Amino acid sequence: MDYQETIEYLYNSTPVFERVGAVAYKEGLENTIALDDHFGHPHKCYKTIHVAGTNGKGSCSHTLAAILQSAGYKVGLYTSPHLVDFRERIKVNGKKISEERVVDFVEKNRSFFEPLHPSFFELTTALAFLYFKEQNVDVAVIEVGLGGRLDCTNVITPILSIITNISFDHTQFLGNTLALIAGEKAGIIKKGVPVVIGETVSETAPVFKEKACQRNAPLVFAEQEKEVTKATVASQGGIDYQTQNFGLLHGELGGAYQVKNTNTILAAVKVLQAMCHSLHLTHQDVAYGFKNVCEMTGLLGRWQIIRKQPLVVCDTGHNVGGWKYLSQQIASQKCEHKHIVFGMVDDKDIETVMSMLPKDAIYYWTQASSKRAIPSSEVATLGAKHQLRGKDCGNVDKAYHEALKNATSEDFVFIGGSSYVVADLIALKDF
Repeated sequence: MDYQETIEYLYNSTPVFERVGAVAYKEGLENTIALDDHFGHPHKCYKTIHVAGTNGKGSCSHTLAAILQSAGYKVGLYTSPHLVDFRERIKVNGKKISEERVVDFVEKNRSFFEPLHPSFFELTTALAFLYFKEQNVDVAVIEVGLGGRLDCTNVITPILSIITNISFDHTQFLGNTLALIAGEKAGIIKKGVPVVIGETVSETAPVFKEKACQRNAPLVFAEQEKEVTKATVASQGGIDYQTQNFGLLHGELGGAYQVKNTNTILAAVKVLQAMCHSLHLTHQDVAYGFKNVCEMTGLLGRWQIIRKQPLVVCDTGHNVGGWKYLSQQIASQKCEHKHIVFGMVDDKDIETVMSMLPKDAIYYWTQASSKRAIPSSEVATLGAKHQLRGKDCGNVDKAYHEALKNATSEDFVFIGGSSYVVADLIALKDF
């Protein structure tokens, strides 16, 4: 099989959550443990940092990887989902795994894994852990796929665990209260391993305290550290930060929610500096990583500026927690008119997100090329119910170009609602 045939084989022969949703979710770690045994526990050959949470996992993971790269370490980075190319999930120093290595992995190991009937994510995780060993990485930043306790990344014993925040998402798997969801995410806390919690609410803080106490894990609440003292939108894009211990920093990532993420990341860096003496991180490494995270890691879709006139921005925020920040940032955008290309997938709370969308925008309702995408006609009906002006534009290509056609140079165009909407946008040759 060539690379494209191999990817189609993985998609078609293993359950893929991004494609089919709940039926791809496998509770339990039996397959993960079997795969890990088969490959000889490769994750034990390098240091790992484990990142969980409802929102902000990707931004925190990529920025930490950039900081570690800036310090001269060889860094593996495992994240999901990908936007355009499967290989975005598995990188070393920002370089994607080769097509040949993906093909080779499947060809050499399919006789072992096919009888297990693993999920797509179980298999991808095994490939990532093995690849990082082969590449002799110093440290790998591992993003949880879903939840934490039963996530197949949870076989690692990291040097640091990070839980960014808790909000309602994937409730059919993780529970329908914030405390239950926090309990699942807290499953990544390991015995004696320090853990940084980015944000808490009254329901979640006690859960983390109890789990950390049970595991004798040093616990840091980033909110109490208050490392970021001031944040200002920079004229050239991104955000300028004043911090307690790292001086002035320029963050390349521009979403309003990045202020919380930055506070979490800096709290994590301080723990690494204090407790993980085998890693040496300077303030210069931190500053360079924040300033150059997209170039160093290939991060896409976080308040990403596509054009300047009109200003066109896309963002992968896809749930209520993410839209709490996005809706405010879009509403505060200074422009003549706002044009919003919007679609979601079927396991998200679209009604609540719709209630948060600005009323003064023109909407272009769309449907990503995913089986889980809510039909654009249904999105349009819900939009009308929430008194939002717009029209059903079908696919992302048509919706985006319709918005561009109607926008003047002084207008603002936003594309989002789902990672898959952004993926379809970035896949366009003329976006």
